Amino acid sequence: MAPTVTSMEASNGHEVPKVASIKTLADSASLTFVPSEYTYIKNPNEQGDANDPEHSIPIIDFALLTSGSPDQRAKVIQELRRACEEWGFFQVTNHGVPESLMQSMIDACHRFFDMPEEEKKEFQTRNLLDPIKCGTSFNADIEKVHLWRDFLKVIAHPEFNSLYKPAGYSEVSLEFSKRTRDVATEILKGISESLGLEADYIAKAMNWDRGLQILAANYYPACPQPDKAIGLPPHTDHGLVTLLIQNEMGGLEVKHKDQWVLVNAALGAFIVNIGDQMQILTNDKYKSIWHRAVVNNKATRISIAVPHGPSLDTPALPIPELLEREGQAPKYIGMTYEKFMELQASPAALTKPCLHHLRVKHN
Repeated sequence: MAPTVTSMEASNGHEVPKVASIKTLADSASLTFVPSEYTYIKNPNEQGDANDPEHSIPIIDFALLTSGSPDQRAKVIQELRRACEEWGFFQVTNHGVPESLMQSMIDACHRFFDMPEEEKKEFQTRNLLDPIKCGTSFNADIEKVHLWRDFLKVIAHPEFNSLYKPAGYSEVSLEFSKRTRDVATEILKGISESLGLEADYIAKAMNWDRGLQILAANYYPACPQPDKAIGLPPHTDHGLVTLLIQNEMGGLEVKHKDQWVLVNAALGAFIVNIGDQMQILTNDKYKSIWHRAVVNNKATRISIAVPHGPSLDTPALPIPELLEREGQAPKYIGMTYEKFMELQASPAALTKPCLHHLRVKHN
């Protein structure tokens, strides 16, 4: 259930409403400052530069990845390997998912966030793996600073779940989740080959046919003091690969060579990143990269992240063939994907990154 609306005193002496969602707070005509509990201080030495050509995330041409030409595919596989090794992030173009479908998915999620708070209450839950859940921030019980975002998370695979409102959401999300999963499947094959493995190696090892797919929509309204708030703080993703789309408002920043880089997404492209499970599988060869969502004072940003992971009962472990080839010892112990997700949502994740909890301790 949503918290009751009360009032509380901000650090500057003004009273602001304690609300169930950031949208309600941001829609308040009297809001001219960021309340103290939302105040997030960024390191001034870690500002991004989206215009530096040295910091443009790689682009992978999906049409060449799925091409019948062995030479073209081999070239793109090498580009994919470099992107995974050097960035952990890349854009995928010419993927075949219609821009109209991507826009319809963003519009459907926007309509959800626009619904009255009373209508969204039935989807509010604290349970990590409920098929449908919405809320605000991340975990208000354990976090020190509330986030400038609302979210909607819907599990689309291995069983498809959907909302019955707003109108049209169910049909659009079904088509979008299927098409996105098809793209993710091909990317996973390419990553597998880039590691010198059979195309279906990772999919088989991670029980991809039963793998978890989540449609995670994020709503970041305009903020009166964007430098004093954060949409999502620095984090890594828990799965194998995540595909992301967004409306015309950018806000995704990626940490590259110790600098925060604002991602300028190509029109109609998917932004793809490596997750923690992939870092475990590759024994740190392909790393899960830190990224964050910043906010602006101009307009609402909506992003839809679609993490794809193993089946919930599958533990990721470093791939034996890679360890043997590289002459390495495994750096991680096993943990099922479900337990790993629980760890990420726990207070333990606030003290050190989840992967650190799984690192093999050498005497």
